[in-house]
Order: sequence, then structure tokens, then C-alpha cells
Amino acid sequence: MKIAIVEDDINMRKSLEIAMSDYQEFKIKTFKNAKDALKNIDDSFNLIITDINMPGMDGIEFVKALNGKFEVIIMTGNATLQRAIESIHLGVKDFLLKPFDVDTLVTAIKREDKIQKLKQVLPKVKSAKNNAGFLGTSKALESVLKIANKASKTDASILLLGQSGVGKEVFASYIHKNSPRAKKPFIAINMAAIPENLIESELFGFEKGAFTDAQEAKAGQFESANGGTLFLDEIGEMPYNVQAKLLRALQEKEIKRLGSSKVIKIDIRIVSATNANLSDKIKNGEFREDLYYRLNTIPLNIPPLKDRKDEILQIAEKTLEQNCIKYGFETKNFSLDAKEQLLSYTWPGNIRELISVVERSVILSDGNEITADTLFLESRGLKENKNIQEMEKELIKEVLESENNDIDKASKTLGMSKANLTKKIQTYELEGLIK
Repeated sequence: MKIAIVEDDINMRKSLEIAMSDYQEFKIKTFKNAKDALKNIDDSFNLIITDINMPGMDGIEFVKALNGKFEVIIMTGNATLQRAIESIHLGVKDFLLKPFDVDTLVTAIKREDKIQKLKQVLPKVKSAKNNAGFLGTSKALESVLKIANKASKTDASILLLGQSGVGKEVFASYIHKNSPRAKKPFIAINMAAIPENLIESELFGFEKGAFTDAQEAKAGQFESANGGTLFLDEIGEMPYNVQAKLLRALQEKEIKRLGSSKVIKIDIRIVSATNANLSDKIKNGEFREDLYYRLNTIPLNIPPLKDRKDEILQIAEKTLEQNCIKYGFETKNFSLDAKEQLLSYTWPGNIRELISVVERSVILSDGNEITADTLFLESRGLKENKNIQEMEKELIKEVLESENNDIDKASKTLGMSKANLTKKIQTYELEGLIK
């Protein structure tokens, strides 16, 4: 397996080179920055491992530039965890929280290697798409849907707010399907996934010869969505100079293609979404205040998955069923410990992360039961839930060792009678520690 590791920290990079040299099955090539990597990686590479925080082009920009051509594992510290979560939106399937040991990285690589090999031999089975959109329900979700149902009946602009991965596009589609425009087009466009120099032509279209590569005229997404709904995801990433043209299009209900003076009338409903703080962007001069108020007629706050816990197992079970069909597997089920882990994890990447984890576990599980080990949530920062007895046992053991295994001193430190401490030592089978 040929792997590219992109890491600007020379000590980290050299440490990974040395550690990975012990594994003959991996051919490692390291790069000190993303730009060097882009110049040198080709189709012979099977996997890219990259840091997030790097000078010049950071990890997120790097993943965008890769454009889905390679599978990627992100390395990140807690400070950049949210950015790692953003990368899931771009198709990254896995990330490792720093600090991690080499074994954790090797396990992640072998996991990905196994997935790639299995996908080559798995039967190509088409599964029916779920048009319902929502894979589960909860009180928190129902509360937001009540507002969405009222808003969908109007033509007002709606701004969907919430963390990356909470299902904003699903909400946008739901609003369209329950609106008077339901039989007209629904067009979704992600601002963060389009190079800045192409956003204007993507939205408004262009005429032949409008720029160097414009070999023929092309309609933009505004024209394609005419009569229906245009969903502008990650609206906070829209370049400032394009925002003025968007505002004019919304106010005047007309557009012009690039390279044309002809006015094209449009009739569309705008639904936009962001996980950014637009108020801060306005203060920093990065987002137009007048556009914000035009888009934010009805704000809709979508809660994160950790606040919609009733949905976690529902979504996981439905995703499990869909992927068993997709990959031609017999029906699989989650073990009890797997369900406990699914409920214990905080899901910073929300629904998108949950779906990704379940798909991976379906492919990697050998039998018909998916266990906690197959979920591989530990590398993402899952903390094991210890019960009171386990924590008490660890505390007694730690105090005994700190007091040189003297039970009299330990009982005073713990504020516990010697008799009670002796009993607990017997219960927890720690007799070997006392003098």
C-alpha cells in the first residue's frame, strides 16, 4: 500500500517515517506541506494521511484540492477537532486525535487497506434511495420540523443554522418537498466545495468566450432552479465580491450570465445554510449585513446529534440495513456493547459522522454481529464509561501505592476506617499491595 504523509512539523514527520519503516507492507512518502504533496502524488498512491494545521495550504484546503480522488485520514489535535469534522463533509472517512501511538495509526491504515480491497470484490448492488430524508425522530427534531413545516408553506428565505453534519441539506430538501414549489427543481450547491474563481460562473452561468475556457455557453444554477428552490450550503464561504451580485439577484429577481448584457428573469426560493457565525463575519467585513438580513427571514436552528440522542440508534440501524443491501451482505446487527458505544460517543461530526462509522463497520465486520471493537471509536476520543466501583478500585490502588502500601496511612488519606478499607481491598482483590 502506497501512502503519502503530509506533515509540516519536521519532528513529527521524521518520527512517522522511522516508525512506519518497520512495516514492509507500506511504502511511505512524506511531504512537508500540502503544495509539495499536490505536485507529486499520482494515481499510484492508495491513501493520504495529512495534518490539519499547516502553513500555506491547510489540511482542509488540501482535501478540497484532492477533489475526492484519494481516501484521506486526518491527524488533528483537540484545538482543530472541529476542522477535522468539517473534513467529513468533504468525504474524509477517518481522523485520529493527537497524541496517538503508532499502533493506532497502523490500525487505521490497515482498516482502510482492508476496506479498499473489499470494495474491489464486493458485489455491485444498487440500493433504493431513501426519499424520506430523516432516518430517525426525536423531540428535538420534531420541534424544529414544526417550524420548518410552517415556513415551507411560504416563499420566505430560510437560513439553516447548525454544526456541520446535522442534516441541513435534508432539511432544505424537506422544506422544498413540502412547499408549493415541490414539483419544480431543487438545486443544491456547496460554496465551500467550489473554487472561489468558479463560484460566480457556477451560480449565474456564462456565455461562450466569457473567459479562456468558456468554449460554449452554459446556464448557471439560478437558471436551473428557476421556479423551484436553490439551496446555498456553507453560505458563509461565499466570496465577498459575489455577495453583492447575489443580493441584487434576490432583490431584482433577475440575473446576467458572465459575458452577457441580457437580463434573465428568475423566480426561485432561496434556502441557505451555514455552520459559521455570520455575525462575526459581518463584524470582520467578510459578509454583507444587507445580504444576511435578506437570507435570514426565517432562521432555523438545527440541534446537534448529541442533543437528539433518541435518533442515534434509529439512524445507525437504518444505515446498517441500507449498507447491508448496498454491499450485498446478509443482515447484520449491533451487539449490546456496540449500541452502548454509539450512545456514549459525542458525535462531533453529527449524522454524517455516524453514517460514515456505520458504513465502515459493515464492511469490516467479519460476522453478522457488529461489536464495539469494529466501530473503532477510541481513536476519535471516545472515553470509556467507568462505573463507581471501577473508579473506587483505581483510587484505592493509587493511594496505597503513593503511601508505599501502608494501610494505616492509606486509610487516613482516604478518610476511611482501617476496617472498611481492609474490606474493600479484599472485595477488589488488592491484597497483594498491602504489607
